[in-house]
Amino acid sequence: MENRNLLHYLVIALKGMAMGAADVVPGVSGGTIAFISGIYEELITSINQINISLFHTLRKKGFKAFWSQLNGNFLLALFLGIFISLFSLATLVSWLLENEPILLWSFFFGLVLASIFFVGKAIAKWKPVTVLVLLLGAALAYYITILPPIENTASLPFLFLSGALAVCAMILPGISGAFILVLLGSYKTILDAVHERNLALVATVALGAVFGLLSFARLLKWMFAHYKNITLALLTGFILGSLNKIWPWKQVLETRTFGDKIVPIRERSISPFAFEGDNQLIHALVLATIGFCLIFMLEKVAAKK
Repeated sequence: MENRNLLHYLVIALKGMAMGAADVVPGVSGGTIAFISGIYEELITSINQINISLFHTLRKKGFKAFWSQLNGNFLLALFLGIFISLFSLATLVSWLLENEPILLWSFFFGLVLASIFFVGKAIAKWKPVTVLVLLLGAALAYYITILPPIENTASLPFLFLSGALAVCAMILPGISGAFILVLLGSYKTILDAVHERNLALVATVALGAVFGLLSFARLLKWMFAHYKNITLALLTGFILGSLNKIWPWKQVLETRTFGDKIVPIRERSISPFAFEGDNQLIHALVLATIGFCLIFMLEKVAAKK
C-alpha cells in the first residue's frame, strides 16, 4: 500500500466517520460513502489480507511484517473513524431522522444521486452486457426496497445467515445492512440480544458477520480483478435502485415497535405534492443540491491531489 503520513490517516478517519454516519441511516450504505471517497477497492483488498498466510507472517516475520501485510494503519484509521461516528454523529443523525426526515433524506438523495454519475464514470468501456448488468442491479436493489419484512426469528442458523447477509450489504454500495436485518426479521431479535446481553445470540450474529465479510470481500476482489467494468456497472445499478428507499417523501404502510421506538418498515414513495403536511420542498431542493454538488467538489479536490 502507498506511503502515508499522519494527515493522510486523519483524512481516512474522517472518511470512516462519514461511513459511520451513513450506516446509521436505514437505507444508506457505508459502502456508497467508501466508493465516493475513493477507498472502496483498498478496503476490499485490505479485508482480503485477513487469511491464514497473514498469521504465518506474524509467526515467522513478526508483528511489523504482519501489520504491513494487513495494511493495518489504513484499517485502524478507518474503523476508528467509523466507531467515533457511531458514538457521536449517530446521535445527531438519529435526531434528524426523527425530527427532520425530509431534509435529511433530501441531502442523502442528492449525495447518492451524484454518486451514480461518479461510479458510472469509472466504467471504462460500455457494452450491451454492461448496460444489462446495470439494469439488473438496479432492478434487484429496487425489489429489495419494496420487499415485505419476515417475522422475527431467534433460530441460531438463521441469525448466523442474517449477520453474514447484513455485513455483505454494508460493504455493497447502495444497500443498507440495517435495512436487510429488518427485512429478514432479525433486527428486533438482535437488538434485544444486545440489550439483554445474550452472548450466544450476539456471538452467532458476529460469527456470521465475520464469515460474510471475509468470504464476500474475496468475491468482490475477484470480480474487480477479472470483470471490473461489469462489477462497477452492477454497483452503479445497486445505487440507482436504492434511490427508492431514500426518496424523501413517503407514505407509511406498516410500522413495527422496536424497544421504545415505532419504526416504519413498509413505505411507498409519493410526490411531494401528495405528501400530507409540510413538504418543505424549497429547503429539500436546496439540501439535495448541496449533497449533489458536494460529491463533485470532493472529486475535484481528489483530482487535484
